[in-house]
Amino acid sequence: MKRKIMIIGAGGIGSYLVPFLDRTTLYNITVFDDDVVEEKNLTYQNYNGDEVGCKKVMCLSHNSLNVNPEPYVVLVKQQLEDYDLVVCCADNLAVRRLLYREGYGSDCKNKWLDLRSQGRNAALISYKIDPNLMDTMLSGPEGSFSCQGTDWDGSAKGIDTMHIAIAGVATQWIQKWFNDNDDVVDKVVMNI
Repeated sequence: MKRKIMIIGAGGIGSYLVPFLDRTTLYNITVFDDDVVEEKNLTYQNYNGDEVGCKKVMCLSHNSLNVNPEPYVVLVKQQLEDYDLVVCCADNLAVRRLLYREGYGSDCKNKWLDLRSQGRNAALISYKIDPNLMDTMLSGPEGSFSCQGTDWDGSAKGIDTMHIAIAGVATQWIQKWFNDNDDVVDKVVMNI
């Protein structure tokens, strides 16, 4: 039986994570994102020029075998239910707070993984993390942030690829975790 994974966000991280997981054919993947592919996304997200103007989740589902597109935002706890794992690839704190309220460790109601990338930095944070670190993990300004960082000028010359790296790390984490290898780490922080 295939495991059910919910992925929130089909941008910089999600557009690479979804195909990585889909290629294994081990998972039924549902992707939530209401965003459309824009010209500016083409330099660093996993989309092509002919997909500009299309919903990101629809593009991912057309190129996949096991992807269910949901072109909506995730706003309430009920949307997180009935999945074996919920993976946040979104670029805002509100969605992360929703996930983190699900709990930590063995008390976690819905198991979750939070993936982040901004510029030269990336992080994987799991439900296994020490709850005492949550204030640090959820601090920062409200809003939406590009995985390219605040100083990116939009050119191909300045592209950072940590979002691709963290998508690969997450794929490995998910593979190990679903194969009953519970010795996966609680967090990974990378800086180049």
